[in-house]
Amino acid sequence: HDAGRVAQMTDQPAPPTGASDRSSGVDQFPNLFSPLRIGGTTLRNRIVVAAHDTTLAEDGRVSDALVAYHEASAVGGVGMIIVEVAGVDETARYTSHILMANDDGCVPGYRRLANACHANDTVVLGQIFHPGREVMDSQDGSAPVAYSASAAPTERFFVIPRPLDLGEIEAVVAAYAGAAGRLVRAGLDGVEVVASHGYLPAQFLNPRVNDRDDAYGREPIRFLREVVEAVRDSVKEAVVGMRISLDERSHDGLRPDEAIAAIQALTDAGLLDYVNVTAGSSATLAASNHIVPPMKVENAYVAPSAERVKSIVDIPVIVAGRINEPQQAERVLAAGQADACAMARALISDPELPRKAMEGRLDAIRACVACNQACIGHFHAGYSTSCIQYPERGRELQFGFRKPATQRRRVLVAGAGPAGMKAAAVAAARGHDVTVHEADTQVGGQVLLAERLPGRAEFGGVATNLQYEVEDAGARIVLDSRVDRELVERERPDVVIVATGGLPRRPGLEIIGNPTILDAWELLRGAKLPDGHVVVADWTCDWVGPGVALHSSMTRSPVTLAVSGYMPGQKIQQYVRNDLIADLHRRHIEIIPMARLYGADDDSVYFEHATSGEPIIVEGVASLVLAQGQTSNDTLARELADSGVETVLVGDSLAPRTVEEAVLEGLKAATAL
Repeated sequence: HDAGRVAQMTDQPAPPTGASDRSSGVDQFPNLFSPLRIGGTTLRNRIVVAAHDTTLAEDGRVSDALVAYHEASAVGGVGMIIVEVAGVDETARYTSHILMANDDGCVPGYRRLANACHANDTVVLGQIFHPGREVMDSQDGSAPVAYSASAAPTERFFVIPRPLDLGEIEAVVAAYAGAAGRLVRAGLDGVEVVASHGYLPAQFLNPRVNDRDDAYGREPIRFLREVVEAVRDSVKEAVVGMRISLDERSHDGLRPDEAIAAIQALTDAGLLDYVNVTAGSSATLAASNHIVPPMKVENAYVAPSAERVKSIVDIPVIVAGRINEPQQAERVLAAGQADACAMARALISDPELPRKAMEGRLDAIRACVACNQACIGHFHAGYSTSCIQYPERGRELQFGFRKPATQRRRVLVAGAGPAGMKAAAVAAARGHDVTVHEADTQVGGQVLLAERLPGRAEFGGVATNLQYEVEDAGARIVLDSRVDRELVERERPDVVIVATGGLPRRPGLEIIGNPTILDAWELLRGAKLPDGHVVVADWTCDWVGPGVALHSSMTRSPVTLAVSGYMPGQKIQQYVRNDLIADLHRRHIEIIPMARLYGADDDSVYFEHATSGEPIIVEGVASLVLAQGQTSNDTLARELADSGVETVLVGDSLAPRTVEEAVLEGLKAATAL
C-alpha cells in the first residue's frame, strides 16, 4: 500500500495540511479536533471508528480488502480505528466469517493493516472477543457447542450453552492474553476487551445469567478481571481498553449499577486505559436493536450513560450510539459527557467525514441515515459491509479510485432518483459532460415517498446527499423535464442512462362492486381514505407495508396488515424489523401472515393462505391499500431501442429492487463509461 494509492482511495485528492486549511474546522469543532492521550499513545482527534463486523476477513485472516477498507478511514482523517472482533479461540467463532487471533498466522495480516493506518497518522486497536452463548451461525451447517458462565439460554438465537468448567475458564483467559499479544506484536497500538452486548464477560458479570456456585458465581467480576489482568500482562505498555454496555436494555440484562461496579473495580486497579460505553445486548430481540439502532432512535442517546461513567473514572471515556455527524459529537464533548466519540455507520457512509469537517465542508458530508440495509444487514446475510449511499465502501479495491475518462462524452441521465444521481455524480467526477433531466419538480424519486412514512424522515437524506454529489461534481440538473425520444434527438448525447424508476404494481384481482382501493404511493401523496377499517395488503415484506399501516393508524382505526410472508419486514434487516413490529404492536395493528391477496368487494377483502390455500376473509373493510411492489418504467429504453444511441438501464427501470441496487448500478454504469 504505497502512499500514492492510499491517496486515491478517497473521493478527492488530499488537500494541503497548512494551518489556514485547518482553521474553519478547528474553530467550529474545538473539542472534536483536539488531541487525546490514551495510555501511551495520542489521538490526533477524538473521532473513533467503532469496531464493526465487515465480513471482509478471508479464512479468519485480515484480507487486502479489509486493509483497504480501514485505510480509507485513515486517509479520511479519523483519530483512531478499532478493528472488528477477533476470536480468541476456536469456541469464539460466533459467525462463519469472523476474524481470528488464536494463532500466529494472524500476525502478517494485522501488520499490513497497522502499517496502512500508521502511515496516515491513525492509531489502530483490535478487539479481542468471545461471544459465549451468543453464537449466530455455524461453520458447516451443524450447530456448534456454545459456552457460557451457566446454562442460561439466549432468547434471540435459541441457544442453550454449556457451562465452562474451571479448566476451560483458565484456557479462555489464556486465549485472551495470547490474542492480545499477537495483535500488539503485529504492530497494533493496543486492544479492546469486548465486555459489551451480553457477550461472554458480560454473561459472567450478570447474576441473571451467571448462576454458578463457585468463585466465578460468588464474585461475578472475577472472570472479567482475570481476562483484563492477563491481557495487561501480555501487552505490557500497549493500550488496553474495554467496551461495555452500561445498560443492556433487556429484561434479564446487565444493569447499570452492575456495569458501573465492574468499571470502578477495574479502573481502581489501574488495568484500563479507557472505557468505551455503549448500550444493548445480543441476547434478546429488543435489546439487540441497540447494537445498531434504527433511525428513529435519538442521536447520541448513550451520552448520558457515558457521562455517568466519566464521573467515576479518571481515564478517557469513549461513547457510541447514533452519533452520525460532527455537530453531534462536538456537543457531546463540549458538554463533558465523553472524551471521544465512536462512530461506525457514519464512517461507513463517509470515511472522509473527519477531513471534510476539518475543512469546514459540512454540506459535503454524506450523513448516515441509519437504514441498516447494506452495513449490518450485509453482515447478517454474510456479505461484506457497504452503504446504500456509498457502494464504494467495502469495495475499495474495485471502486476506490475514480479513474478519469479517456474520452469526454456527453451523457444524458433520465431521472434524478438515486440511480440517476449516482450515475451522474460519478460520470461527471470522471470528466464527462453530464446533464440530468427529471420529470418531477424535485429530485429524489421514491426517496421522497419513503421519508413520509412514520419514523423514516431521516431517509430523505439520501436524496440530499446525492444531489450534493451531483452538483459538486459539475453535472447539471434540469427539473420538470421528461425525457422522450424527441428530447434525446435534440440533445444528441453520446450515452443515455435510463433511470426512470418504477411504477406501483397493480396485480390482477377479482373485484365485485366499487371498493376503495389505493396504492401506497397515492396514500403517501395525500389521497384521503374513507372512515373505517383499513386493510394493507403487503406483498413485498419490506418496510413499505408496515410503514403504510402505521401511517394509516394515525388517522384511521382499526388497521389490518396482511403480509404475504412469515412476518412483516421479513426481507429487511433484523433490528429495523424488530422496531417496526414493536410499533405495529403498540398501535394495535392486526397482523395476518402468509396471506396472498385474491380480491375485494365493497366491504370485504379476500386472501388465500400461501401454503394451505384456504380462504382468509377480512370483513367490515372501508378501504384497501396496496403495497404490492413495482413494475419497471422502461418506456424510454424501448423508445430508444432503434435510435442508435447507446442506452444503459439502471435501478428500477432495469428491474424493481431497492435504493441499494439503484445506487450501485449507477456507480457501475458511470464507471464503465
